[in-house]
Amino acid sequence: MSGALDGELCRLAGLYGVATSYSPSPDRTVEASAAAVTAALAALDVDASGPEAVRAALADRERHLAERLLPPTLVHWSGSGDPALDLPAGTRLEVRTEDGSTRDDVTGLPTGVHRLTAVAPDGRSAHAHLIVAPDRLPAPAGRSHGLLVQLYSLLSHRSWGMGDLGDLAALADWAGRTAGAGFVQVNPLHAAVPGPPTDPSPYRPSSRRFPDPVHLRPESVPEYVPDPAHTERAARLRAAVLGQGAHIDRDAVWELKRQALEAPATAPLSDARQAAYDAFRADQGQALEDHATWYALAERHGPDWHRWPEPLRDPRSEETARARAELSDRVAFHTRLAWLTDTQLTAAQRTAREAGMPVGIVHDLAVGVHPAGADAWAQRAFFAAGMSVGAPPDAFNARGQDWGLPPWRPDRLAESGHAPYRQLLRALFRYAGALRIDHVMGLFRLWWVPEGRPPTEGTYVRYDAEAMLALLALEATRAGALVIGEDLGTVEPGVREALQRRGVLGTSVLWFERDWDGDGRPLAPESWRADCLATATTHDLPPTAARLTGEHVELRDRLGLLTRPVAEERAEAAADTAEWLAVLTRLGLLAARDAGDEEAEIRAVHRFLLRTPARMVGVWLPDTVGDRRPQNLPGTWDQYPNWRLPIADATGRPVTLEELTAAPRVRELLAVLRPDGPPDEPDGPPDEPDGPPDEEEDGRPVSVPSPSGA
Repeated sequence: MSGALDGELCRLAGLYGVATSYSPSPDRTVEASAAAVTAALAALDVDASGPEAVRAALADRERHLAERLLPPTLVHWSGSGDPALDLPAGTRLEVRTEDGSTRDDVTGLPTGVHRLTAVAPDGRSAHAHLIVAPDRLPAPAGRSHGLLVQLYSLLSHRSWGMGDLGDLAALADWAGRTAGAGFVQVNPLHAAVPGPPTDPSPYRPSSRRFPDPVHLRPESVPEYVPDPAHTERAARLRAAVLGQGAHIDRDAVWELKRQALEAPATAPLSDARQAAYDAFRADQGQALEDHATWYALAERHGPDWHRWPEPLRDPRSEETARARAELSDRVAFHTRLAWLTDTQLTAAQRTAREAGMPVGIVHDLAVGVHPAGADAWAQRAFFAAGMSVGAPPDAFNARGQDWGLPPWRPDRLAESGHAPYRQLLRALFRYAGALRIDHVMGLFRLWWVPEGRPPTEGTYVRYDAEAMLALLALEATRAGALVIGEDLGTVEPGVREALQRRGVLGTSVLWFERDWDGDGRPLAPESWRADCLATATTHDLPPTAARLTGEHVELRDRLGLLTRPVAEERAEAAADTAEWLAVLTRLGLLAARDAGDEEAEIRAVHRFLLRTPARMVGVWLPDTVGDRRPQNLPGTWDQYPNWRLPIADATGRPVTLEELTAAPRVRELLAVLRPDGPPDEPDGPPDEPDGPPDEEEDGRPVSVPSPSGA
């Protein structure tokens, strides 16, 4: 369907949660194209290809909604009394609770996902998933600080060419015991689509449900027998990255580890380990079998299931069942690897807690999965065919974005009680003290881009955010874990408030915290929100040293990424940095004589973060050694080694975990963050300020309330 939207198409779209317009800024509304709306409806199996089809679909939908007794999923927050259901008088109810018991009413239900059946006096009946959730997620026990790191980038003298779960445990142990840290946040450790070449981005995984065995430390597997050939090749991979300027080669690392793990993955287990393995397989069930089957089939037919023989594209076909049996050895191999990775992740979290961390490891949940990968195959019924997730055009990107990730279908999620989402959360909370949700706004809506069309021709599709938040609260509470939402960028009105109401912490980055609704000046620390993780930077932004020196502008200029003359970009970046440094000086966090002292300025930035009420304060680990290079440079593909750089010092020399933990620069920065340290004391006595530290000479506050987006 082409042309402008008409009333009937808009009504039909609204009944399926498909938006017909969006607002890139508060003062501007853009209408979606009829083609985009029609394509989104088609992905939901709704024919809107012409006026007659629209009228028929509209009549069917309105009739269905008028006649149904219950929606497929209902949410009840446990602190708000008993569920109130809008049902005909005399309707009989039956609730089968999560534990298998049966009740004939909905009063006093425990938290969980229950099965509700309603039978009306006229004989109509309906079933619904009833989610009863705690009112709020767990809250932080107190204020804590921690480290943010891309695990692959952190190499020790025991790494096999990239950081591993042994390195994560060692970092957590050191950070908890020596630096008083409360958490370590890592990048998504989801299973990748196998190469070569493997997509190095941790945000385009094959599966979000299961972790990637490339992160295993083979020597920590009890069944592994050291092999000099493995040791020698691992040393060469490590030396290439640490001493020869090579980028991290994930494919080479995985090929070596795969060979090294073949024998231990088939070795007999002790009685205790066999029992633990059997329990893991029983707990993970069909999802684990599908996951291992996909990887076994990918070894034979390639990593894109769309190119497999037609019958194998269906995980439930007879041909797939036969192939699973034929490949039983490889299925068993990948099943064992999933368990081994789970055990090392669990061990890392246990180490963190034993080191005194109240939170421990913060894991990252990517916003979606690779269209060719295991999840998209195993859960194909839940994904919208022919659609990709992205972002609409805005003030920062006039072309919009296409992330190449297939979106979940909200209708199929609702029909299942959001089962794939719940199972995903439960799997991650097995070994997470907290979970960061990338692009947490995706719990509310996602920008769907039709396949083969530019991002400008997409539209938003809404999800049942109430159900998604309820399941998040339920599973996080059961795990005793925190949740952090990455809510940077353009956020629709009401979303941050809804997240805060349910206890989801936000993300606040210093350079973006300005009074965007007022004078645009830096936001005073006391005006920051408390329910957030406050940081100086992220994996997608320049390290703090690069921002202070302006090197991030020079990098983008060298790569041809600037859209304005470089002189303008330099001037704007320098003015932004100078304004923030002036604030730090006025607040007594940076002595004027330390201007230009990079290490002192970075310490002052983190003293500022401690001045805010933020419940969690994070330090980007590369900032502790003066690294200049971003781990990911948005807008690049092969022009820049995204996701392949080791942590390095100010000169670009890679720094090992052992060197990092012994470095005076690292100790001095982390000392600022210790609760028993003097966080507000600058490097030397502060110069006498010209006036009150929080005011300009004319009495205006340095800054006022937080932006709605950055």
